[in-house]
Amino acid sequence: MVKLKSIGITLGLSFAVLLTGCGNEEDAQDNGNADEDTANLGEELNYTITGIEPGAGTTELARNTLEEYENLEGWELQEGSTAGMLTTLGEAIDNEEPIIVTGWTPHWMFASYDLKYLEDPKETFGGAENINTIARLGLEEDMPSAYKILDRFQWEPEDMEEVMLNAQDVSFEEAAQNWLEDNQDKVDEWTEGVEKVDGKQIELVSTPWDTERSSGTVMKILLEQQGFDVTLTPVDPAIMFQAVANAEADASLAPWLPITHGSFYEKHKDNIIDLGENLTGAKIGMVVPEYMDIDSIEDLQPKE
Repeated sequence: MVKLKSIGITLGLSFAVLLTGCGNEEDAQDNGNADEDTANLGEELNYTITGIEPGAGTTELARNTLEEYENLEGWELQEGSTAGMLTTLGEAIDNEEPIIVTGWTPHWMFASYDLKYLEDPKETFGGAENINTIARLGLEEDMPSAYKILDRFQWEPEDMEEVMLNAQDVSFEEAAQNWLEDNQDKVDEWTEGVEKVDGKQIELVSTPWDTERSSGTVMKILLEQQGFDVTLTPVDPAIMFQAVANAEADASLAPWLPITHGSFYEKHKDNIIDLGENLTGAKIGMVVPEYMDIDSIEDLQPKE
């Protein structure tokens, strides 16, 4: 009995070793196939990430990402325009082709397409971001009504995406007006006890992207309803901070912090008033359609 038991144990161990060896071989084969798939993906994409405007904070973060990830050696960022990126993304999805873009939320593309962020283990795009409101020094004393509304203004990513999505069919002015009419409860909170003015001029500066066009246009109409004569000017992020810091503009609802526009904020923080977040839960990163079998930036293979 002892001898039979020993033989049984020996056979069992041998069989287990055999299975383990087969499993490792299969795992190695699977990993090899995965590497081959991602290498093929790089070739299909010509080792190119589709980006947006050169002056965007998103573009700066994407450039840094290409430098920080060793596996992205040989990859390039194709800089252009937001409209161009969205057109290219839509065409790729229509044909179910691979594509990697620099993307952000809130944005209507996430409501229109089934998309996902690639994991960013090095956090080169930063984590969750906020969109803040900043004002020039002295605005509270000069325009207390506007200052109070700007300070109170806060909404959700879904609110911004609703304006952006509707603005694909109508003007931003009409989309913003419709949103304000549908959300009178929030408007009442922002304007409660605020005295109206008679034609007082105020200038807002913003960045020229749909997220900021949404918040900027909503605030423009809201202040106009309180009697202000509002100018809304789109500029690059560096100019936006500079204008508020130098009192060439009165306020902005467009800074993405703490990462995207962090360098501009640090440069001008002593000459601006930070009113805090007007939206929380924003995010930036590399974005792909859900049908693509890739989950992380680290899954990409360098150009040979």
